[in-house]
Amino acid sequence: MKGSTHRRCYCRDAHTGKPLGKKCPKLSSRKHGSYSIRQELPPREDGTRRSFSRAGYESLKAAQADLDHVRALLGLADSDDPEGMELIAAMLEEVGDQKSPLPDVEETRRRLKSGQDLIGRLTVSEWLDRWLDGKRIRKSGLSRYETDIRVHLKPRIGHHRLDRLRVSHLSDMFTAIADANAEILEQNAQRRAAVEELATVPWKGTDNRARRKVMKTAIDAMPPFRRVTGPATRLRIKATLRAALNDAIGQQILTFNPAAHVELDPVRKPKALVWTDARVARWEQTGEKPSPVMVWTPEQTGAFLDFLAEDRLYAMWHLIAFRGLRRGEACAQPWSETNLDDHSLTVSAQLVQDGWEVETSEPKTDSGFRVVALDDDTVSVLKRHREQQDADREEWGSAWVETGMVFTQEDGSWLHPGKLTDLFERLVAASGLPPIRLHDLRHGAATLMLAAGIDVKIVSDTLGHSDTRITRDIYQSVLPQVGKNAAEATAKLVPLQRKTEAEEARKAAKKAEAKANATAKARAKKKGKRKKPKK
Repeated sequence: MKGSTHRRCYCRDAHTGKPLGKKCPKLSSRKHGSYSIRQELPPREDGTRRSFSRAGYESLKAAQADLDHVRALLGLADSDDPEGMELIAAMLEEVGDQKSPLPDVEETRRRLKSGQDLIGRLTVSEWLDRWLDGKRIRKSGLSRYETDIRVHLKPRIGHHRLDRLRVSHLSDMFTAIADANAEILEQNAQRRAAVEELATVPWKGTDNRARRKVMKTAIDAMPPFRRVTGPATRLRIKATLRAALNDAIGQQILTFNPAAHVELDPVRKPKALVWTDARVARWEQTGEKPSPVMVWTPEQTGAFLDFLAEDRLYAMWHLIAFRGLRRGEACAQPWSETNLDDHSLTVSAQLVQDGWEVETSEPKTDSGFRVVALDDDTVSVLKRHREQQDADREEWGSAWVETGMVFTQEDGSWLHPGKLTDLFERLVAASGLPPIRLHDLRHGAATLMLAAGIDVKIVSDTLGHSDTRITRDIYQSVLPQVGKNAAEATAKLVPLQRKTEAEEARKAAKKAEAKANATAKARAKKKGKRKKPKK
């Protein structure tokens, strides 16, 4: 295809005002005017001609270099590849119209072979939207992805071109999040101090009312209380971006995932701690929990269940406390999967909360599908619960909502997981026991099983963990007496020649006693010799 370079100027005739073009006398000077290029492109589908043109080059060398660049791009498609020729021609036409830099030849070759868009103008924001639209996962998972993208990723890195996203961009993003956290904490502290000061101002009196009005106006002008983006959330943001970019690599849009190489501070998951007497006393004094994850002792668990003996949902609290079902699993457990004759139930569904809406879903992982064995007492509790539910069904009559669930509201409809958590917290507070979360009742079941000497594999299967390492990592702390017994049993396995402190003390006492007896005998003997009469 034809292509050429030429030099022109923009001088005009002083009388007519028309461009002089090649007639300009100053064109004899190499420094006058500028160079431009023009390259014929394959015609459009309707047969109309098109070309690539660009002007403003200061030298013939620069113009010729770009003309060669255009011809190299045209040469990427074979002559028997009309589709490839059309893609390159459309690309060059768009680049020429928008006066964009010419694309790299090798990058264009790679994109052409992989079937990608030849002009890499796809932004991170556009790709995240496209990626999210294509996800086919449950609603709660989509909501988490959408929140990460809307709140953090799009505002901070969405403007970057996807193919030019670098690790440094992500490091800057997380640094900005940390800076925002510091600002939020400072603003929260200022607002909290203002609210506390307002609470000290009396309501009565003209001066006090005027002062309160001024202070309220100042508080309203402050930013509202906000939550910081914690370490766990930052890791989740990174995981969301990494998943999106991995899919871009899978579609050959990218060759490198910067999210896989950005470093963040590790998040340490809190370990479960048992409410010992010392910890309970400390809590009663300060109101502070030693750890976010706390576990009741067997005595405390028993006291709680005794306190709830007449509660309508006692069977559910009992089942979670002894068998460790998750909140959503207990809410979604159907009678059809609860075989009391065989002393087992099958976990096959869960209620998932998305915002405040609830939907039924399969367990998140394959290990979530499991059969849970039931003890005799738990079976008896569930049988009594079923009898009570049958009585409730008869009492409600046509107003009863038949869901087939084991645990329901008074009218038979679904239990809302969020309301269940709120109810549990109120019941714990009313019982007077140290606080735990509803999920900690599941932790307690795991701890009790391990304390009873049940193999960790069976505990892991009962809880629905995908790996026994998860069970070990979460439940390293067990009941204190169990740990003491294990320590004593371990110590007795190793024979030692050294004496214990108690044995050394007994030996020293015995030696001192023998010495005292010998001394007494010697004194008595000496005294007897003195009193012996002379012959």
